[in-house]
Amino acid sequence: MSRSSMVISSARSVSRDQFSLLHVSRSKASAPAHNSLGLCHGTMNEIASGPGLQHQRLNNGCRTVCAEMPDADLTCLDFWCRGGSTWEGHGEEGLAHFLEHMVFKGSETLQAGEFDRRIEALGGSSNAATGFDDVHFHVLVPSNCAQNALDLLLDLVLNPALREDAYGMERDVVLEEIAQYRDQPDEQVFQTLLSKGFGQHPYGRPILGWEQSLINSTPEGMRQFHNRRYRGPNCCLAISGAVTSSVLEQIHSSRLTELEGSLDPEDEIASSSSSLAFQSGRQTLRFPRLEAARLLMAWPMAAANDQYSVMGADLATTLLAEGRRSRLVQRLREDLQIVESIDMDVTVMEQGSVVMLEACCPEDQIEQVEAVIEEELKRVTVDAIADDELHRAKQLVGNGLRFSLEAPGSVAAIAGSQSLWGRTQTLLSPLSHLQTWTAERLQQSLLTRLQPNQAFTLLALPEDSE
Repeated sequence: MSRSSMVISSARSVSRDQFSLLHVSRSKASAPAHNSLGLCHGTMNEIASGPGLQHQRLNNGCRTVCAEMPDADLTCLDFWCRGGSTWEGHGEEGLAHFLEHMVFKGSETLQAGEFDRRIEALGGSSNAATGFDDVHFHVLVPSNCAQNALDLLLDLVLNPALREDAYGMERDVVLEEIAQYRDQPDEQVFQTLLSKGFGQHPYGRPILGWEQSLINSTPEGMRQFHNRRYRGPNCCLAISGAVTSSVLEQIHSSRLTELEGSLDPEDEIASSSSSLAFQSGRQTLRFPRLEAARLLMAWPMAAANDQYSVMGADLATTLLAEGRRSRLVQRLREDLQIVESIDMDVTVMEQGSVVMLEACCPEDQIEQVEAVIEEELKRVTVDAIADDELHRAKQLVGNGLRFSLEAPGSVAAIAGSQSLWGRTQTLLSPLSHLQTWTAERLQQSLLTRLQPNQAFTLLALPEDSE
């Protein structure tokens, strides 16, 4: 199944799903999932639109999107900015994620911790996440507290104090987070895969950044980064759930209107200079404290704006490795019983997405696992895909999208991230692309690209194995 924009967690602890390298989020409360798989018997015959969206654009270019959910008791306010790690310059590596930490250390009018206390006093919760492409900060509150929460959120995010004393203390927290991250073998395996595939592109380095860059950073340098990225055309506010007219009216007198309306020319030139060129290849490496051998493969895929291809990739990975009846799971885990687990996902990113496969197995069987995977990937391009096989995959993908639209938090996350990047379609419009993928088209256009010779393959072995 697909995952949007890789994430990493900020403050207190890092909550890791399989590919959390790609997004970092504060784990005080769980961030809304971009895509979750539900098991229901939905039908693909009719495509609803999901909660209706109202799009607006302020005079300074800032976008707003509202998704009213009349039956909801809560309101989610989700502020998005094109300010992920991709936008860091040389020497700024890790600054986007560090800034996310520092935002919660207070604004000119809010002391450290005051925002959290006041949101909790309203009966709400808050969270944030930094990705490669973007960063977002969100609160979930009772609807009658939304106006108060909106003022607090925008004050915190758009007017961070970046106090000198807090800066040094929080930098130590981030450096410790990097040390813990480097001490986790699973994380290092995935980071190695990304680094080998994406090379010098920002997608190939950790969102947490480099220690030396953070040690050399200053509050003034962080303020300059904030000023460069947090501008009207780079920002979007999403509101979902129980939405009152007073909250919508409040937007037009909020701090959003004070954002700079033009982009920094030098920042835009610098960001566009990193071309994405994926490197195929194969390597075997040993990692300390790794509990089991892993075979990982990564393939380049279409960028997020190519929604048709993204849905095709989601469909292909589901057909291959989602559930017992999928081809790879059936062959390697159920029939041959040579893997402990096998997973395959597409991670959607703005400059180019990536499909990743991971198989965990005993080291003495990893060569057989690789051979069988190669055989199955070739076979799926030749053998006919049965109608019920394709229908099952479409059902799983479609139901995953539908289930992601049940809660205000996940609706705001999807609507906000899509609107931020200029995609103003209805929430369920990707299902129309899903319907057009036939078995033949999937084989000819997509599965032929998911072949071993086009992947970067990493055989990750425990260091202490004989």
